[in-house]
Amino acid sequence: MAEHTSSSITIDAAPAEVMAVIADFARYPEWTGEVKEADVLATDDQGRAEQVRLVLDAGAIKDDHTLAYTWHGPDQVRWTLVKSQMLRELDGSYTLAALGEGRTEVTYQLTVDVKIPMLGMIKRKAEKVIIDRALAGLKKRVESHPDA
Repeated sequence: MAEHTSSSITIDAAPAEVMAVIADFARYPEWTGEVKEADVLATDDQGRAEQVRLVLDAGAIKDDHTLAYTWHGPDQVRWTLVKSQMLRELDGSYTLAALGEGRTEVTYQLTVDVKIPMLGMIKRKAEKVIIDRALAGLKKRVESHPDA
């Protein structure tokens, strides 16, 4: 089984506000840093994205790929790789935990595997960069756009 990288951050907003930003793929290029384009290809019966095409530029990892999303209640979303130019695996999740007083702990877990040879240390560093930038961007987006 592939190793994964995980990190958490506390955001000053309720879980529903945080998940609304996570689910708004069209705005990912505005706050994620690595995602340059995001197109929802399919939605479920509740209007949530089921397949999303993303153009990613994360330094060592550049790719145009499609992810399948699975929503687990209001507090977790998981994704798996459907197709990619350079990735063999891109699986991850956001898990939200209410901390009370309008605060939420967000845990981002990510597993990346590339088709080209790459040292495990470099893959873990790329995962860590993607996670840290995404969490910082998510926190900034949610806290500075309470209506977003």
